[in-house]
Amino acid sequence: MLYYLAIVLKPHISAFNVFTYHTVRAGGAAFTAFLLCLIIGPALIRGLQRLKVGQYIRKEYVEDLHALHQGKSGTPTMGGTLILLATVFSLLLWGRLSNSLLGVALLVLCALGAVGFLDDYTKLRRKHNRGLSAKAKVIGQMVVGLCLGLYLLNDPITVGAREFGTGDVVNWSAFTDSLKRAASSETSEPDQIFWKALPGNVQEQVLVASTGNDLDVAVRAELIESINEVLKLRDIFGEKVWREANLNGEAHSLLANGVSGLKAREIVRLNRLVLETAFPDAIVRSARNVHTKLEVPGLKNVLIPLGGFYVVFVMLIIVASSNAVNLTDGLDGLAIGASVISLVAYTGIAYVVSRADWSQYLFLIYVPEASELTVFGAALLGAGLGFLWYNSHPAEVFMGDTGSLALGGAIGAMAILTKQELLLVLVGGLFVLEAGSVLLQVASFKLLGKRVFRMAPLHHHFELLGWSESKVTIRFWILAILFALMSLATLKLR
Repeated sequence: MLYYLAIVLKPHISAFNVFTYHTVRAGGAAFTAFLLCLIIGPALIRGLQRLKVGQYIRKEYVEDLHALHQGKSGTPTMGGTLILLATVFSLLLWGRLSNSLLGVALLVLCALGAVGFLDDYTKLRRKHNRGLSAKAKVIGQMVVGLCLGLYLLNDPITVGAREFGTGDVVNWSAFTDSLKRAASSETSEPDQIFWKALPGNVQEQVLVASTGNDLDVAVRAELIESINEVLKLRDIFGEKVWREANLNGEAHSLLANGVSGLKAREIVRLNRLVLETAFPDAIVRSARNVHTKLEVPGLKNVLIPLGGFYVVFVMLIIVASSNAVNLTDGLDGLAIGASVISLVAYTGIAYVVSRADWSQYLFLIYVPEASELTVFGAALLGAGLGFLWYNSHPAEVFMGDTGSLALGGAIGAMAILTKQELLLVLVGGLFVLEAGSVLLQVASFKLLGKRVFRMAPLHHHFELLGWSESKVTIRFWILAILFALMSLATLKLR
């Protein structure tokens, strides 16, 4: 809301321009979500207590831990509702909801939150710790992953640039010089097409600037805004003008059925591609044909093509990440603290891949629309910190599957939408250890009749070794931080 308000008011009140910056809105989103949790948290907890939405401790399944955890019985669960409410409200206030990646990430968060809510509500009705069957939960997760995978498979321009931003100009001096040459040239060249489509007042401001670096920030913003309007036009591409231009395969595939047959978003993408061709020394080349490819962490320009199997891979990520966070949610503050750490990492990664200069320098796939994932990640980590305020030991509320499935899915979605899918193994390294301990325990018991750990997931093993709950939580947080730092280090290895 504030972004759109700023667009309307900044011509009259320049101070509102600050709300167009995604970094400012990310900070505002984090603070708003955190503050909202502090404000509505006590009332929500009291409401859950009145509804008797309490945690049931299964003695038959945690007999060795029952003495340690029996004090948790009756503690309100479904606290993940607080995380979802704070995040959604914060994004409605600070997010640019027209951004496709923000919309997709928000849908994944809410959809998996709904699956978790249904599981928690089933437990409430049955007055038992058994909610939905494991099969039913996995089916719900798979449906969300399938929808996300099909959307990304059939919408390749999601990763490519649809909009034109200030960061897309890697050389303002070259850009301005090219525009000035286009203004003085009498021939019909590609760069002239864009120049002539610009409003007269913008042309005047470009012409009076001695160099591109002398363009005022406000003038640059107005030029960028004007180009975004030009990108929506259907008459930018002309057969005669662009016949000899070095257009890439994606542009030719878009033109296969003619300009008249293209959808509005495809027109913007086509015009973006021809813009890059018209100003090759000034405009960054956006990602092409990479929507079903995987970057390999630490390796430069190494991409694994998956084709249609990318849909299955996306489903695997969503199911694995949401279940891994769910398995980790067994001690006060453990899952939410580790989730916040992972969100900090992916929020930073979203900022990096949304910048043309940084992504080029680090040899990362450039995802310009990921700028709003910075706001999404910030809002979610702010809500996570707010929830940790009440979930720290001794916990006043548990997140339940409502929170754990939603958080895991959101982290997985950020990995997918930033095109850093494989890096999730490191960013969420603690969750991998927790989920891996369960798989290893089950496999060992079924194949060999022996248990590797005293109990799985891994945090319970250390509890049974005599570690206090707080000690396990804090030490696991330390591991999560180390994993996150290692993941960020791989960006530079390229």
